[in-house]
Amino acid sequence: MEDLADLTEKLADLESEHRKLDAEIERAINSPPIDLLAIQRLKKKKLALKDQIQKLKSDILPDIIA
Repeated sequence: MEDLADLTEKLADLESEHRKLDAEIERAINSPPIDLLAIQRLKKKKLALKDQIQKLKSDILPDIIA
């Protein structure tokens, strides 16, 4: 299993990539001509990154059952 430092670094990388995709989507929406298919693909990729981020966060801070 990866140690906490590796997981935290990977999480930071994924969050950075998520922010970059958000900016790229915003640029694609605001610059004509609008390519709806490309925007849809970017949003799908962003959603997949969000899922990976959530999984890593749960790996770093597991649920504690009281």
